[in-house]
Amino acid sequence: MSSSHNGFLLVDKPVGPTSHDVVQAARRALKERRIGHTGTLDPAATGLLLLCIGKATRLQQYLLAWEKTYEGEIRLGWGTTTYDSEGEPLGAPRPVPDVTRDVISELSTRFSGEFQQLPPPYSAKKAGGRKFYELARAGEEVPREPKRVHVHSIELEIAAPGRLGFKVTCSSGTYLRSLAHDIGEGLGCGGHLASLRRVRIGPWRVEDAVSAETVANRPQEIEPRAFVSLASAILPFPEVVLNPTALDHFAHGQEVAVREATGSFTPGSPVAVRDRSGELIGVGVAVAFLARARTVNVAPRMVLAEVEATAKS
Repeated sequence: MSSSHNGFLLVDKPVGPTSHDVVQAARRALKERRIGHTGTLDPAATGLLLLCIGKATRLQQYLLAWEKTYEGEIRLGWGTTTYDSEGEPLGAPRPVPDVTRDVISELSTRFSGEFQQLPPPYSAKKAGGRKFYELARAGEEVPREPKRVHVHSIELEIAAPGRLGFKVTCSSGTYLRSLAHDIGEGLGCGGHLASLRRVRIGPWRVEDAVSAETVANRPQEIEPRAFVSLASAILPFPEVVLNPTALDHFAHGQEVAVREATGSFTPGSPVAVRDRSGELIGVGVAVAFLARARTVNVAPRMVLAEVEATAKS
């Protein structure tokens, strides 16, 4: 792929490097400074990183709304300071109860839907400008600030003695380490995250990703299926298509009315905006929606720069 491409690259991160390490390697290999990602994976985790390249970096904040799917294992018998296998045990090992089908069903129900979740004490969440793990390492008290998360689905199974396998689809910002810790506490024996792999972000799957090693060392071997153009990118909200006149108004910061709009639009919510060729030209916000007339008014929030220049010419 060319470094002049603007779009998204699906990368399979291995154990070891941080998500930032993968981004830095991609910047060097592709000779492109504007590269970011849409959700951090811990160094011990593997799986799908969605890299935003070029002007696609302006869409990072909007892609965070996609749900994510993870697979992994929970080690039962003791919790750890970090809620994963990197931390110190929180105490002596505790006996693991018999995890029956009824127990699994009860856990699946308890940890499905919307609920409040406490981030791990060793996390990148910030308080007063300092990251939680900085406070924890300094021996300072880490704030207990729960956040609302949404687990769309959870599948649990016995993977081995003392180990629970899981597959979870959840909202962005859900801590799988906290989920593993809380499941262990729910069983009364403690537990921590033993392994984690992200297999999907929205419509994109890790099976289509390129290895981080290939990106860093052999970018010319990146397969086309690992790259998502702006024209084929799907955003996690409704879309409208603008005619040339409306496109010019939108590019100049003016609200536009779109008739015969398909989908459901909620005032105040984001709207993906495309031209007639299907190219993604920006993101707006629904100002008003007349369901009977199928008309939605869209105000611009972000116009991709190159498209804006084209609209003015």
